[in-house]
Amino acid sequence: MRIHRARLVASAALVLALLAGACGSSGKSSSSSTTTQKKEAITLAGLNFSESSILTDIYGKALQAKGYTVTFKANLGSREVVEPALLNGEVDAYPTYAATELTFLKGTATPDVQQTVTALRDAYAPKGVSVLDASPALDANAYAVTKATADRYHLTKMSDLAAVASQLTLGGPPECPIRPFCQPGLEKTYGLKFKSFKALDAGGPLSKAALSNGDVDVALIFSSDGAVQARNFVILQDDKHLQDADNVVPIIRTPKLTNEIKDLWNSISAKLTTADLVSMNKSADIDKADPDVLAATWLKDHGF
Repeated sequence: MRIHRARLVASAALVLALLAGACGSSGKSSSSSTTTQKKEAITLAGLNFSESSILTDIYGKALQAKGYTVTFKANLGSREVVEPALLNGEVDAYPTYAATELTFLKGTATPDVQQTVTALRDAYAPKGVSVLDASPALDANAYAVTKATADRYHLTKMSDLAAVASQLTLGGPPECPIRPFCQPGLEKTYGLKFKSFKALDAGGPLSKAALSNGDVDVALIFSSDGAVQARNFVILQDDKHLQDADNVVPIIRTPKLTNEIKDLWNSISAKLTTADLVSMNKSADIDKADPDVLAATWLKDHGF
């Protein structure tokens, strides 16, 4: 856990001026002046993986630059740990993923980001939690091929697979044949019937190695995985919207939300892209760069 405190710096002349102005004033009046200048102290949590740590640093460092006191609780745990911590006031905010957060609360989500965010706001409002704007940045289930396969079959989107799926092997988690976002969904939504299926893992090292080695032709990979860039994979566009809208979105306890925080975080979300996540994830997971440094660089590069 990293704790950063905002620093208030005053010149000697300003201190003297304040002291002089306080003469003849009540202590209550002086205290009120201090209170109006003070900004919220925010405890910002992260989920237990590097992308979440990067996002926590991005949103948190931007607040620090505006004079807020920010306590970071990166890698606090899974959503089963972090969401209750938000509701009981142990933490004040965290960046999350719209569809997964809504599914956690309600058991279902949609591929439409605005519908998902609206439903998430409706679910959280009675709990005293505000949901800000969703980012274009997306970390969702996706299907990838190697660049060689993409070039060979002219693949850019999932529907392009329809003409060649019968020649290809699909790789994914063992539960893929029964999961609606995997084989049944691919067949129902895109009409894809693959030559064969190979049980691997859920976008993990087995899937990435099998795709690189040619053991499978198409594999389930998370859309913001750093391996996409590092291994020259091509994510096929989900042009018929099989997957739910897992766009990055910050959530915060409503009593802590100010107009300044809302405007700042919405402007950050608007500039954050999936390509940014892929690049930063590669730097963190493969090149072992510090998420703190990656966040600071992103903020600087984007004018924050």
